Amino acid sequence: MPYLPNSMPFWPTGLLVCAVLLTSCGSPPDGDPADADTHGSSALQLHVLSAKPHLVSGGDVLVRVDVTDGTPLDEVAVSVNGSDVTAAFREEAGRRALLGLVTGLQDGHNLLESYVREGSETVASLDLTNYPITGPMISGPHQEPFYCRTADFELVTGEVLGAPIDEHCSVETRVDYVFRSTDGTFKPLADLDGPRPADLARTTTMDGHAVPFIVRVETGTINRGIYESAILHDPSEPEPDPWMRSTGWNGTLVYTHGGGCQGGWYHQGIETGGVLHAGLLEDGYAVTSSTLNRFGQNCNDLLASETHLMVKERFVERYGEPDFTISTGSSGGSYQSHQTADNYPGVFDGIIVGASFPDVTSATLYTLADARLLLHYFTEIAPGLFTEEEQRLVSGFGQWGQLPHLSMRAARIDPIFDPEAPPEQLGGEFGLAGYYGGGDGGVPQALVDERYHPATNPSGVRATVYDHTVNVYGIDPESGFAARPLDNVGVQYGLGALNAGQITIAQFLDLNERIGGFDADANHVPERHVADMHAARMAIETGRILYGGAGLATTPIIDYRTYGDDDPEGDIHMKVHQFSTRARLVAANGHADNQVMVVGGRWGFTDDAPDLRTLFHEMDTWLTNLANDTSNTPAAEKVVRAKPPGLADACWDNRSEPRRKVEEPQTYDGSGLCNELYPSFPTPRHVAGAPLANDLVKCQLKPIDPDDYTVAFTPDERQRLGGIFPDGVCDWTKPGAEQTAHAGTWLSLGPSAVNRVR
Repeated sequence: MPYLPNSMPFWPTGLLVCAVLLTSCGSPPDGDPADADTHGSSALQLHVLSAKPHLVSGGDVLVRVDVTDGTPLDEVAVSVNGSDVTAAFREEAGRRALLGLVTGLQDGHNLLESYVREGSETVASLDLTNYPITGPMISGPHQEPFYCRTADFELVTGEVLGAPIDEHCSVETRVDYVFRSTDGTFKPLADLDGPRPADLARTTTMDGHAVPFIVRVETGTINRGIYESAILHDPSEPEPDPWMRSTGWNGTLVYTHGGGCQGGWYHQGIETGGVLHAGLLEDGYAVTSSTLNRFGQNCNDLLASETHLMVKERFVERYGEPDFTISTGSSGGSYQSHQTADNYPGVFDGIIVGASFPDVTSATLYTLADARLLLHYFTEIAPGLFTEEEQRLVSGFGQWGQLPHLSMRAARIDPIFDPEAPPEQLGGEFGLAGYYGGGDGGVPQALVDERYHPATNPSGVRATVYDHTVNVYGIDPESGFAARPLDNVGVQYGLGALNAGQITIAQFLDLNERIGGFDADANHVPERHVADMHAARMAIETGRILYGGAGLATTPIIDYRTYGDDDPEGDIHMKVHQFSTRARLVAANGHADNQVMVVGGRWGFTDDAPDLRTLFHEMDTWLTNLANDTSNTPAAEKVVRAKPPGLADACWDNRSEPRRKVEEPQTYDGSGLCNELYPSFPTPRHVAGAPLANDLVKCQLKPIDPDDYTVAFTPDERQRLGGIFPDGVCDWTKPGAEQTAHAGTWLSLGPSAVNRVR
């Protein structure tokens, strides 16, 4: 838990803390669900395998009844809401247990009971709360408008999914088969019962099963998103189900993600994170994803987490409980992996992330907003006052091209699209042709027409991260729009450059006097922008700003990266961001020994690019070691102890062949070959003195102290500095002014009442 003044115990500022009573028959569970998936007696134990009991969706749930005494299995019965459902249960291989897919749950409360027929006395009971498959469960009210994209979604066969059947963008679930051809492509398997194609490839999975490379792909809609699940399965074999795994499945589920953010508003999307991943499938992994797990289609990590819960539930109900679930994704996929693993522990057992950031709300948006302010100042307010190199030093970036590149990426906080504006000042993107990202992505014109404009459509939809997460941040009463956890009051831009003698006092004073801030529409204004304190607290308490000390404290993390800080055109995926994540882990847990960083590899599953496959195999070993550790050692120690000996921080030296793997601790700065080959560069906040973690929404202020500067101000300059910062400057040694902390796991913004954020 972060430091709090006066060592006062922390109580969440907006949470209802409740107790679990699993034997209750009259109302849903209303407390911490951490252990709420099991209940019973000395004879029978009920386990909900596919979901938390209070977060069941779609009217069905996979349940196991462990028989812990000598009761014959055929004497065990199960009922839901008083109706016998024993017929849905069959013996589970390898254990004294019954496994059943219970269907027909009613929306809301359901009572699951198990008993021994002789005497018909209830031995175990468990409350279930079921939600519609269309959601929501924990992300708050569905946002409107929301445009369906099923008619534009291309199936793995090359066909389109078709028109939706209701206002929730739903479709009938379907199953398609494709096969991997010896020419390296996937092709539809049209005849499931006929002769196999002559060009059908074969593969041997990680666990040694030689199988035809045929993939079963299920496609449907969950939580208003389109999901896909893929698994190796020969259709000549029995249909896979929770009682019998497909021979081609190695037991691990991989959840894939897509990146982006701009354009990720108000529509269903037309791509998942991708499930026809040849490298994963040929090793026997099952793969799943949803259109709401591509940040370029849904830039709301809470909605992404809710979708994780529901899509994984569907997979478990169809195929059985995975041995492990690995989350993977780059850029926007790293946000989702980090935040679900931390905020909803147990959904993912391990994460493999690339081009990573901690989250979108803090380090990313702070950097983008500051880059846009700086570029505007350098080019519009004070052109010619700073050389291009001085501008780079003030920003901290490795290349000057980062300034316009990141300024353009700040469109995700700007609701106004102006086609006459330069690209680095645009906002309100809906994947428009000619704008960043290329093409219009088929976004419905009706959505484009509904875009907000203060003059022509003041009630239109606002394409910003904050408005898309309004369920968390609430409404700013002054503007009537979503509140923002964004602040630059007291930030001394260019402080590090001043103290290093790289800019003059006159430049420093002019920069901070005139850089200004953003109004509610992200227009440049002379005043600094001020965070809404409720939004700031909610960002931290609910995990929109990554904490790192909840689920991530016991999660294996592999962070890999292709280096881009030296790109003269700029690259948003700065190496410093992975060290911000590491700094948060250290602050929360005292170490980051469960996080491994590797830079500069050849990230693929082929002989020429084998390094991503290696990471997946090492993660599998890590998770297996962890599962085999049945000691009473705390989980946070187990996860470090289980790490394979050969898995360590490293970088690849690719300057000659054969390339060389350099194993050394990855650090933000300091000596070492890895830092020589792949140096990190700071963000504007870091140059201004912010801590490496870069997780403070609003800094606490302190009086101006001459000892903070290596230069001597004249009396007039000191007076001017005081006028620029009349309330003081950031004291980066203190926690944020919001004075709060992460409020716990499995939080809900509604409709679920369990751990509900008020």
